[in-house]
Amino acid sequence: MSGITIGIIGVLAGLALIALRVPIAVALGIVSFLGIIELTNVRAAWGIITAVPFNFIGNWSFTAVPMFLLMGYVCTTSGMTTGLFRAMRVCLSRLPGGLAIASVGACSMFAAASGSSVATASAMARIAVPEMLRHKYHPGLSTGVIAASGTLGSLIPPSILMVLYGVYAEVSIGKLFMAGFLPGLLSAALYIAMIISRVKTNPALAGEVDESFSAKEKWSAIKEVWALPALIVFVLGGIFGGFFTPTEAGAVGAFFATILAALRRQLTVANLLEALKATARGTGSIFIILIGTIFLTKFLALSGLPTWLAEQMLSVSDSVIWIILSVAILYIVLGMFVDSIGLLLLTLPLILPIAVGANMDLIWFGIILIKLLEIGLVSPPVGLNVYVIKGAVGNTVPIQTIFQGVAWFIVMDIIALLVIIIFPSLSLYLPSIMKI
Repeated sequence: MSGITIGIIGVLAGLALIALRVPIAVALGIVSFLGIIELTNVRAAWGIITAVPFNFIGNWSFTAVPMFLLMGYVCTTSGMTTGLFRAMRVCLSRLPGGLAIASVGACSMFAAASGSSVATASAMARIAVPEMLRHKYHPGLSTGVIAASGTLGSLIPPSILMVLYGVYAEVSIGKLFMAGFLPGLLSAALYIAMIISRVKTNPALAGEVDESFSAKEKWSAIKEVWALPALIVFVLGGIFGGFFTPTEAGAVGAFFATILAALRRQLTVANLLEALKATARGTGSIFIILIGTIFLTKFLALSGLPTWLAEQMLSVSDSVIWIILSVAILYIVLGMFVDSIGLLLLTLPLILPIAVGANMDLIWFGIILIKLLEIGLVSPPVGLNVYVIKGAVGNTVPIQTIFQGVAWFIVMDIIALLVIIIFPSLSLYLPSIMKI
């Protein structure tokens, strides 16, 4: 068999194993090991398995992953995020669909701290959904807004997906962070505009909420959560101004999150240990997938499949639109079955050579990929965030209702994606003026 054939069989076998619920890292490791043996010999395969993981995981830029995770977990376990929904609710309650809009704002802020879509959706579902249901909001809107807004954690910096993509594509992580900022705000703005439009058209969607808060109550709510936005602005401002690298920013963010929690008397030994344990678990699960992915990269490089695939796609057309459309179809299909981190790392060895061959800006391309991953997190039949919400609300809301509610937000995501594609400057302006 030719190397191309072996590569194709390997990719299909890997997808089949993942579909059978074999852990992604294990599936990729098995396929890659056997594939390398077929292409070379057992000795070469053992050599790659023993040498590659240490050399790859030893990349200094990867230290940003545990640091940003720690920053988010410290903010969460110390209670720094608990007042977010209340603060947004107090400030935005007078708008049509105010509780849903407050959920978008709270999720955006929480996502910027945690860098995780699933963590954002899980935390906010337990806080915001019961409150909206209590005020007679439509169940689809109540759950759909949290499922969709939770995905903003992928695009609004700091984002773990951006760190992984930046290291793999060898582009500036700091520029990726800045590139995702405006598209993330655009997504949130489209969600809010859609909620207001729908509630004005059908007021019953937002129940009968008639709340007003005094200036004192608003100030009190803002004082409760000031530490989190201050921390986010400090970290992102430091990256944007060139005061520290994204890797250093993760450590700085984790350090100051701990200091702020201590100053607010919200840091205990128990919740600090909980944050450290959660960080260790999260880092371990990400890194084991990374190891499986780098095995796959070596296997595919030996087979020649990425180069062949790039040549085939570019022979049809070297149009950027053609490439983006093809990648979008791939992500929409695979996104139904594979989580966002696994999908990104699984596909990068195949699609990066295509983007490079078409001379696409890899920072802009990365933002497009992450937006596609956001859509995959809520797309049926296996939108991960939807099932996270379902787990949080139990039998209160049927899964079908959640998917129906999130469909409106998927439409907004598609509009945001089109804007990102048509206007690359939306993603590239801030990186172009960074002081690095």
